[in-house]
Amino acid sequence: MNATPAPAELRQQALRALLEADPAQKVRMTEQAMAQAGTLAVATELDLQVPAGLPGCPERPELRSHLDVPKRSPFTHEGLAALLHAVTHIEFNAINLALDAIWRFPGMPRAYYLDWLQVAAEESLHFSLLRAQLQAMGYDYGDFPAHTGLWDMTRKTEGDLLARMALVPRTLEARALDATPPMQAKLRKVGTPDALRAVDILDIILRDEIGHVAIGNHWYRHLCAQHGLEPVATYALLARQYEAPRLKGPLNLDARRRAGFDDAELALLGP
Repeated sequence: MNATPAPAELRQQALRALLEADPAQKVRMTEQAMAQAGTLAVATELDLQVPAGLPGCPERPELRSHLDVPKRSPFTHEGLAALLHAVTHIEFNAINLALDAIWRFPGMPRAYYLDWLQVAAEESLHFSLLRAQLQAMGYDYGDFPAHTGLWDMTRKTEGDLLARMALVPRTLEARALDATPPMQAKLRKVGTPDALRAVDILDIILRDEIGHVAIGNHWYRHLCAQHGLEPVATYALLARQYEAPRLKGPLNLDARRRAGFDDAELALLGP
């Protein structure tokens, strides 16, 4: 008699997807998990061992310090492709960030893990849209060098979920709320069909990123309440402790408010 197979479990699926190096396969694995979200078991208390090879990444792009990534004008075809490649790389890293938030941290409510699965699935969509646009322009993900900044903070906060929620979704990913509208304005000036298609993709990304930052805000405040911490003062301490980058203005105040930042937090974030 055959044994009944164990039900699919979300956190272990997320770890397998995180370890996957092929971007297309990582996207498929994430999409499959999202399609099963209603029936997936979630082993909230399971303490998974850290494997080697995190995160799974392709051999290309070549990763450099952000200071060593050349800047190109988006008013040339190659420069526009390089700009879109940079955003594509951010979205690839964002898939990994969300998957890491799922598998790494036990002891949270089931809703926490499903929230980050939704984020991973939406980041997969963003990556796929941008990669398809790159391919339509004659390029692909990996054709330009990229930097490691987003994952660096993930590694620094791997032992502290409160810091992770404070400094990845609410800080680094929230930068997209500020950076996207100026990028769209620049692309509209470029005015080519490729640039205008990129504007449309960025509309989707901005809409979804407001929700992603809101998820980060929700779980950050949940953890602060759980530990009796005041959110604004605690954020300032964590930002100093982990050397979070100081944000450059102007901030997209409307988007940040829609993502759950209050006026006291926005005043702290300044300028």
